[in-house]
Amino acid sequence: MNALSTELCVLEPQLEAHASAMFEVLSDPAIYEFEGMPPPSVEQLAAGFRRKEARVSPDGREGWLNWVARLANGELAGYVQATVLPTGVALVGYEFASRHWRRGIGSASVKAVLAELARSYEVHTAVAVLKTANHRSMGLLLQPGFQRASEEDAQTHEAQADETVLVKRLASPGH
Repeated sequence: MNALSTELCVLEPQLEAHASAMFEVLSDPAIYEFEGMPPPSVEQLAAGFRRKEARVSPDGREGWLNWVARLANGELAGYVQATVLPTGVALVGYEFASRHWRRGIGSASVKAVLAELARSYEVHTAVAVLKTANHRSMGLLLQPGFQRASEEDAQTHEAQADETVLVKRLASPGH
């Protein structure tokens, strides 16, 4: 798994060693306005990060790719993750501390991950499922060209009534 560079940050493969700094990032209550909850402890976050260091699901069918976003000052701003399915589809997610919102860090990070997914993991389609009311996240995903999924694609990804499914077709290497 490669480190990825953007103009605003470096995306490092997530490791257990990142848990302490990421606990602070992920303890920002603003992140959870629409869903989810902060990690219960640094120890539990570290255990989760340790499991994900294998970069593959326990059954070996999915790639579990996770990067942390490190700013030039050394601070961690958040993460981007991708679950790579055997079909060449990747489910993409991210979280960034609210103090880093609206600075382009999230969209630059997602763009870098999308390029890496196409280049190194044979991913042809990226999918994101988000709460429809989450306009900030919707805006972040529209930047790199995600579009609303067809009704059929939305059903495939089992979106809830209050969720929107966005998709982005990725160029294969050499195209």
